[in-house]
Amino acid sequence: MQKFKTDQLSVGIIGLGYVGLPLIVAIATKYRAIGYDLNSKRIKELQAGNDKTGEVNFNKIKHEHLPEFTDNLNNLKECNFYIVTVPTPIDKNKNPDLNLLILACKSIASLLSFGDIIVFESTVFPGATEEVCVPILEEYSGLKFNKDFSVGYSPERINPGDKNRLVTDIVKITSGSNDRASLIIQEFYKSFISAGIHSAPSIMVAEAAKIIENIQRDVNIALINELALLFKKLDLDTNTVLDAACTKWNFLNFRPGLVGGHCIGVDPYYLTHKAISVGHNPELILAGRKVNDDMAKKCVNILIEHLLKKNLLTINKKILILGYTFKENCPDVRNTKVYDIVQILLSLNFEVDIFDPYVEADYIDASSFNFVKSLSDDTYVACICAVAHNEFVHLGPNYIRKKLKNNGVLFDLKSLFEINDVEIRL
Repeated sequence: MQKFKTDQLSVGIIGLGYVGLPLIVAIATKYRAIGYDLNSKRIKELQAGNDKTGEVNFNKIKHEHLPEFTDNLNNLKECNFYIVTVPTPIDKNKNPDLNLLILACKSIASLLSFGDIIVFESTVFPGATEEVCVPILEEYSGLKFNKDFSVGYSPERINPGDKNRLVTDIVKITSGSNDRASLIIQEFYKSFISAGIHSAPSIMVAEAAKIIENIQRDVNIALINELALLFKKLDLDTNTVLDAACTKWNFLNFRPGLVGGHCIGVDPYYLTHKAISVGHNPELILAGRKVNDDMAKKCVNILIEHLLKKNLLTINKKILILGYTFKENCPDVRNTKVYDIVQILLSLNFEVDIFDPYVEADYIDASSFNFVKSLSDDTYVACICAVAHNEFVHLGPNYIRKKLKNNGVLFDLKSLFEINDVEIRL
């Protein structure tokens, strides 16, 4: 297999979403980089210097460091180093959906030449890179794995909306299918990742490391969510209890809430899929998932109990939800659990208005409920503060309360406000 140094790399990235775009912008400071995406609308936006995800500010990038963007796969023909950053969601049955990953492999295979390297950053179950991706690359390229081409796995660790921890500030795990690939992949990422790299001894180790990062958070949040539901019955404020417990040096400061997004709410199902396939029943992981998946329904039940106690359901059934994204201060709505709350409320014949300054309603299916751009006074029987956007903190509980009917209920899911300022705090 040919030998080349990292300064001879020409990099092609498949997928230009929350992961691929920040990555290619960082890569372009050191290498020629071409980004490919199937979404022609997305490519036109990027070519015009617009990023609807809010992850990249093109005005701050020096012109000579701008990557190229294309929806024409043939424009990647001269690349010899490919990175795959496509989404890996779950299907309606909560099984891994690898369709986009498989399509990416077929696309790259049509371009492969002798000596090329393909690095996968998309989250997968341990073994997927070599068991799923490599056979496709071989079949559609006619080349032989580890003889004509190599692969690696370097899991993405992007934190959407985090302006203090950029892709270059996060330690990168790297791995390769052979010594040559491992070394080139290490040197490649080391050249622009200021936080450094951690070289995993195998691709499967790197795959497993990525997936347990999010499972650990999922299980811990599930524990706190279960405690929050218990403390509600004990008439205890969860956050007050947690504040007290946090005075011990080794107490982990997780807080209750909805667990959505493309990582924590999805990745556990990738590992449980693999676990079951090898005959292991992942009881704790699945139990944590069930607790977190049920939180939307539990929250609606808590709200309805308060509305019934106050005899407010006879006034109207109009509810305001503040926030729709899966996390604060970013426009990412992938797998948002606020959607689940909305659907449950609609099934109970509530009318739902959503106010979220980060969301462009054109990008989502909002046909059954309303995204509003302004709020009217004395309108809602209840308000659910579902996402901790800074804007909502600045509005304050007094402003929000003016939007409620007399004696209306303010449900603070994210503990944005003091306990005495709200009727319900999770």
